Parts: sequence; C-alpha cells; structure tokens
Amino acid sequence: MRHRIAVIGGGPAGLTFARVLHRHGHPVTIFERDPAPDARPPGGMLDLHEGMGQLALGKAGLLAEFQALSRPEGQAMRILEVDGTVLRDWQPRPDDRANPEIDRGHLRDLLLGPLDVQWGRGVTEVVPGTRDGVLVHFADGRQETFDLVVGADGAWSRVRPAVSATTPHYTGITMVETSLDDVDTRHPDLARLIGDGSMAVCGVNRNLVAQRNSGGHVKVYAQFRAPLDWHTNLDRHTGLNRRAGLDAGLDLADVEAVRSSLLALFDGWAAPVLDLLRHGTAFVHRPLYVLPVSHTWAHVPGVTLLGDAAHLMPPLGVGANLAMLEGAELAESVAAAPDPGDLDKAVHAFEEQMWARAGRWAKITTAGLERLVSPDPTQALALFDEVQPS
Repeated sequence: MRHRIAVIGGGPAGLTFARVLHRHGHPVTIFERDPAPDARPPGGMLDLHEGMGQLALGKAGLLAEFQALSRPEGQAMRILEVDGTVLRDWQPRPDDRANPEIDRGHLRDLLLGPLDVQWGRGVTEVVPGTRDGVLVHFADGRQETFDLVVGADGAWSRVRPAVSATTPHYTGITMVETSLDDVDTRHPDLARLIGDGSMAVCGVNRNLVAQRNSGGHVKVYAQFRAPLDWHTNLDRHTGLNRRAGLDAGLDLADVEAVRSSLLALFDGWAAPVLDLLRHGTAFVHRPLYVLPVSHTWAHVPGVTLLGDAAHLMPPLGVGANLAMLEGAELAESVAAAPDPGDLDKAVHAFEEQMWARAGRWAKITTAGLERLVSPDPTQALALFDEVQPS
C-alpha cells in the first residue's frame, strides 16, 4: 500500500526525507513556496558532520557525490582579537573529513535529483483529522488530502500550528549579513585574512564572522546584542547618535546608512576587520529567533515536523545536520510501515526520538550562543577551544 505523502518545504530536511524515501521506491511530493530553485540566494556554507548530515546523505546514497562537491579545507577556523591579533589558527589535516563544508546551493541541487517538487505552491493551513486524511490548503486556492504531511518549512512553519501553538521568540541577539564577491581578486588582503574557512572576531556583546564560500564568495555576519527594534532609535538602543553622523532611526533598506551604523557599532576594531563591512554589498537584517528548548507536542496522526519547524535553535552548525538526519530517519521509518496503523506508530516513535535528541542540542546551542555573543569575549574563545581544540 502506498501512503499519500506530502512534504511542505524544500530545504535540507524536506529534501533529505524525500530523497531517502525515493530510494526506497516510495513516491512523495514536495511543495515549495519559492517559484524556482534559484528564486533567492541559497545562503552560506554548511558543515556536514560525519555522524549527522553525512550519515543522512549515506542513507540517501549520495555520500560519494557529496565528498566530490564539499570543501574539506573549509573546516579551517581563525580567531582574531579586535585589534587584529591572531589568537587561534586551526587548519584541518589533509585527510580530515569530519565536518567538510558545502555550499547550500550545491547541497540543494544534489538532493533534488529526480524528486517531484511543485514550485510556487505555498501552504496557508494544514487541517488534520478530516474524513479523507490531512487536508492541505494552498495559497493558490487549491486543496489536497494526504495520509502524512511532513512540515519541513522552517522557522515560521505553516504546518506547525496543526500540532503546536508555540511560536519562535527573539533571543536578544541580532545579525546583519553582507557579502563580498570575487574576494581573491578584488580584495586579496581580506582573502588572506579570512583564509580557506571561517574567521571570527569577538568583542564585548558583539562579533564579526566571515565565512568563505566557493567561487571567491564570502559571507560576513555582524552579530550583536540589541532589542528587536534596535534600528528605530540608535541612540537609546545602541548608544549611536547624531554625533556619529547617524540619524536617530535607521532605514534597514538604506545600504550606506546600515554600513555607517555598523562601522560605528564596531568602532575601534582593526581596520582590516572593518574592511569586511566597508566592502560589503547589500545588508540583510536577520534577528535570531528560537523555539523553546523543550519544544514538543501531543502527537497528531498524519502530521509531523522536521528541522527548524520542530526545533528552531541558534545557528551554531547543528540545525541543518539534525534536520537532515531526522529526514533520513523518518523516511526509513515510513518505508518500513506498510499500512496506515503502522505508519502512525512509526511517526510517533520517530517524534519521541527526535524530541529527546533535539532537546539536548537545543540546550547546547542556546548556551553556546550566550557565550559566543557575551560581555566577556574570553567566553567565546573558550567555546571555540572546546569545539576545535588547538
């Protein structure tokens, strides 16, 4: 018997679930709100861990292809003092494949393969318990029913309300992202400063992180503690004011105004570090939200969640790995459940396992974020030492 299965969301979690299920000969349809795979920038690099993301790719039969696409040298990590002093400079061994990096776009294309994806199909509501199964309402006005709906649609999931009333909350830490293109040619000094992997500079309640992607592209992230509406009153929320040549409020769409504000916020840091901001292109405001550490729900037949939809946590290198492993494990459980009764039991058992593991990682990453953006920058350095001992 073939279950009617829908995946809502075409990110790493949903694609891994669908790809593993496809390998087991089970059809599945992915509904993605983006109109096309390249409709928006895919984001920065992902480091896929041997026992998590790489394990999931192995279950999908894609590990060899991943190894050909990934960048083991991207595991390098450099930590600088705000004055530019190099505090740590970790380089991976030539045979180190513990956490190689891969562009999100490359990973997406690898997972997509032969999958059935319906692009431009946003979901507005999921209603479980109808006579014909789980009813999915789409933004285009259409409706379809399924035996299982897997919500892999991220932080602001439209599937989550079918099982949980919980919504993400702001961590008190915001991030502004920018990027540099063709860095080796246009900004060779910055290319050497960053190295082959990532570079972090940690100060009091703020840090700058630069991450090398393939093709000479670099992502830069400015993180700092501030209220969610920090940009509405710079003087009150950040101590920046007209004396720094800034207006009281900041238009986040004004590239040069955002650049000026960030340069003032990180004033006094080494000039080469600030060049990461001076040469950045567009700036994207990304406040950091999380779900409660112990987020669970009463099992609802026919609906479940994966990844950020289930356990949104700080972006410390675990979320995508967990999401992919969960997708692979759920797919294997579904493939081994031939009838509707077995399917529901398999999904419920998977949820129990997911909640326990995700809860442990949510505690770790929440504590890690507190140390990474801390009043005491030595806490951030100690965190890096624990993760990647010198």
